Amino acid sequence: MDETVHHTGPIWVWRAQEKGSWHFITIDGEAGEALTGIALMRKLEFGRRAGFGSLKVLARIGESEWNTSVFPDKKRGWLLPVKAAIRRAENLVPGDEFALSVTPL
Repeated sequence: MDETVHHTGPIWVWRAQEKGSWHFITIDGEAGEALTGIALMRKLEFGRRAGFGSLKVLARIGESEWNTSVFPDKKRGWLLPVKAAIRRAENLVPGDEFALSVTPL
């Protein structure tokens, strides 16, 4: 069964005081609900969940793909961190909307 989830949304920046910043895209709506369902099934199947409730995924944006994790956020949905190498390769800047896919591993 293909569990790949597709979504389009903007990249945004979370800044920590004096400790740098991180770039994310929020996966919400139907795509977020699909990830929640997958995470629940994994928890039932394996009897535990990953740290912070994360879900390991293969993420794809444009021609770039990388292994990472998405993290649940009660207020936003699921958060996908987008590392600098991917942002450079795909020419992404905060506020840009882009299509992505994530496939749970």
